[in-house]
Amino acid sequence: MLKLWRWYQNCLAVHPLKTQVISSGVIWGLGDIAAQTVTHATAVKKKPLIKSEEDKEFHLNWRRVANTSLFGMAFVGPVGHFWYEGLDRLLRLKLQYQPKSMRFVATKVALDGIIFGPVDLFVFFTYMGFASGKSVKQVKEDVKRDFLPALVLEGGIWPIVQVANFRFVPVRYQLLYVNFFCLLDSCFLSWLEQQQDAAWKQWFKRLSLKEHENQKS
Repeated sequence: MLKLWRWYQNCLAVHPLKTQVISSGVIWGLGDIAAQTVTHATAVKKKPLIKSEEDKEFHLNWRRVANTSLFGMAFVGPVGHFWYEGLDRLLRLKLQYQPKSMRFVATKVALDGIIFGPVDLFVFFTYMGFASGKSVKQVKEDVKRDFLPALVLEGGIWPIVQVANFRFVPVRYQLLYVNFFCLLDSCFLSWLEQQQDAAWKQWFKRLSLKEHENQKS
């Protein structure tokens, strides 16, 4: 394990962007395998009487794993690499914030939650919708249904995760740290999608529509 970590450190030092891209793809692919496993187990447990033996048997959707892995490689890897590196330089060099200070960490967490978090969720839901063969209309409906609940629920967790990240983890390892937490996040997003039009999701949707109508009036 130590040899593997040293090999990763060497790759990161020599080819930082390439290493971030590949590692993000691998971790997001593993995350989707875990998510499919959790989703299947939840579905079988929820409806044990109407599931046939064939339905109960678990089959991985490798196309979905590939699509999720590609999202990690094409978006999370490169965008995350430049985001965390750029954000750190901005605060240290441009704004002259003291690294690891409360102001430094709080600003990073706030900007990450306001900018990167929502963009990442929006791109994820949009990309996964199109990658699974859905139409533009279907993707729009799925984004309307899932984006706000995911943003609100994750908004209570990710700031805590990122406080530890920005305070204790060196910049070059911050995306790796985030990607490992995304293993859990993939399970959550998969569960969220499985909920379809659950009543609690409809509440978020009605709240969003009400705010939109208030802005118009």
